[in-house]
Amino acid sequence: MEKLLTIVLSLGILSNIAAQELNCIVNVNAQQIEGSERVIFQEMQKAIFQFVNGRKWTNDEYKIDERIDCSILINLDNRISSNQFSGNIQIQASRPVYNTSYKSPIMNVRDENFVITYSQFEPLIYNEGAYSGELTTIIAFYIYMMLGWDYDSFALEGGTAFFQEAQRIVNNAQSSSEQGWKGFESRTNRYWYIENTLNARFKPMRKMFYEYHRKGLDVMEQDVIRARNIITRSLKELRPVHNVEPSSYNMQAFFNAKMQEIVNLYGEASDPEITEITELLITIDPGNSNNYEKLRKRK
Repeated sequence: MEKLLTIVLSLGILSNIAAQELNCIVNVNAQQIEGSERVIFQEMQKAIFQFVNGRKWTNDEYKIDERIDCSILINLDNRISSNQFSGNIQIQASRPVYNTSYKSPIMNVRDENFVITYSQFEPLIYNEGAYSGELTTIIAFYIYMMLGWDYDSFALEGGTAFFQEAQRIVNNAQSSSEQGWKGFESRTNRYWYIENTLNARFKPMRKMFYEYHRKGLDVMEQDVIRARNIITRSLKELRPVHNVEPSSYNMQAFFNAKMQEIVNLYGEASDPEITEITELLITIDPGNSNNYEKLRKRK
């Protein structure tokens, strides 16, 4: 009877999760923290998993196979006090490519400004209208950024409402004493990630994101050459962004997610195509120039 009850409860939880938007893997790694008390980190991982996958983040209805595949990896390397920890968090997400089994990465961000408070068995509470503490606020911020980029990949500026929610989170978090939320602290933090995204100077980047995925990748199965030409044109949209904001955080974040995919896309391209795209990429993404040089040497 007890086993049957456990199964019923588990099915209830899974049914609830299946109705949500995210299919998120959560991993909390605290191996660098000395001590044998591992239960608190296991409970933290469970709590974050339920918070992310069990919450309704949009007003849209999702089928199970429409959920966004994503992962949250938290590395904790220091125990500041009994319930305060520091480390980093990495968020990755992908979206399906039409008529294929391929999942295209849309987000890959590693945030080093991660100082959180967590008490074992304490529920994770997120208040949409106010700052709710570092752990849930940081996770909610990145979920809305993830949703924004996912929706932007299917419709031109389709993710605006989610980006605006992420911006509200940053505004509410200005009262936080922890780093990552304020513009003067760094040019590569959460403040600038959302500020750049909604800034008019970065509109070409959002247009590129839509054209790259919806008009390019999603027709790749039908016509590879046409799709690749569209992707090349879309990437050219990044040149004016680079000219105005060279090495911006958003450009770094985009290429962190897409560099390897782009290299793979042009692996079978013609010599003129490779010459054109590598010259562009080396200019706008100099940090990965070695990878683009290798692509050029394939000719």
